[in-house]
Amino acid sequence: MGFLTGKTVIITGGGRAVLESGKAGSIGYGIATAYAKEGANIVITGRNVKKLEDAKEELERLYGVKVLPVQADISAGSDNAAIAASVAEKAIAEFGSIDVLINNAQASASGVTLANHTTEQFDLAIYSGLYAAFYYMQACYPHLVESKGTVINFASGAGLFGNFGQCAYAAAKEGIRGLTRVAATEWSKDGINVNVICPLAWTAQLENFQKAYPDAFEKNVHTPPMGFFGDPEEHIGRVCVQLAHPDFKYMTGETITLEGGLGMRP
Repeated sequence: MGFLTGKTVIITGGGRAVLESGKAGSIGYGIATAYAKEGANIVITGRNVKKLEDAKEELERLYGVKVLPVQADISAGSDNAAIAASVAEKAIAEFGSIDVLINNAQASASGVTLANHTTEQFDLAIYSGLYAAFYYMQACYPHLVESKGTVINFASGAGLFGNFGQCAYAAAKEGIRGLTRVAATEWSKDGINVNVICPLAWTAQLENFQKAYPDAFEKNVHTPPMGFFGDPEEHIGRVCVQLAHPDFKYMTGETITLEGGLGMRP
């Protein structure tokens, strides 16, 4: 049994994705795996029902935890406050508490330049990332106050470094970074730990991109200084686990950049 046994985590964008090696192939699923190994109750959201059901089956079978999959999509034109509130309500009904909220979900039209970006493409990134974090944080706040819980949001080096072709994605991630710092300031009095992670991980999407477009991969995907990409579970998932530990409460408000397994706090 891990130190998170009996605790409940909500992970947005937590559907199952795996690498050819069989290891976790997305950040959300890597986080879910790390939390499952610590015995947590897990609520995963996403748009793809099959990926959510596959995650539930594997995590419950391998680690003996309980997983609640909830289809949810924060998007333009939807009643997003109601969607986020429904996820929180289902988590409470199933497990009785919300101890950790991890805002990982993000969609975007990467590769489209600023001059050519459409409003729909910009909305996709802002709603799925920034607005999703906003609505889930509001919906979970009363329960996090009760549990003295943890919020972990995900930003990106795309915003920190101005990556070419990622204007909407970078804007959403920088918005999330600012939102996180404000929440850390406002919610510290409630005993809620709030942090943001800027990861660089080897995922199934990158693996597929390398196979399909090897030349483009060589030109556009740069290996981190340490010589390897972060592992979704071992590096990023484990950092998320540690941020939920009571001993890490002093870290509230930190930006944690993960490149090749190296954690830096700029």
